[in-house]
Amino acid sequence: QVQLVESGGGLVQAWGSLRLSCTTSGRTFSSYAMGWFRQAPGKEREFVAAIGWNGGSTRYSDSVKGRFTISRDNAKNTVYLQLNRLKPEETAVYYCARSTSPIVVVTTNSYRYWGQGTQVTVSS
Repeated sequence: QVQLVESGGGLVQAWGSLRLSCTTSGRTFSSYAMGWFRQAPGKEREFVAAIGWNGGSTRYSDSVKGRFTISRDNAKNTVYLQLNRLKPEETAVYYCARSTSPIVVVTTNSYRYWGQGTQVTVSS
């Protein structure tokens, strides 16, 4: 069973930064694309960023492009999300997920395994 554990969330002021990490169990981490999603209270889970199996391709939602950066370290089975210039409306639970594909995908149904999430709260 694949397990994903996120960390790095917390409380930050607007325009602040956080770095989220997600460590995955198992030997197949490097074979699959990884993604980050978020879900605010009362809203649907939305795509934030994704990275291909070798880190060579990335994709971002328009709302975070230029402020967030996704990266991965296959030797550590870990994917990261650097969040810069955070906005209060980005307060949400952030989830990492492992795709069923090695290439970048953006839809939630393309991801089979999910972490429990880490809370990011941005104060104004």
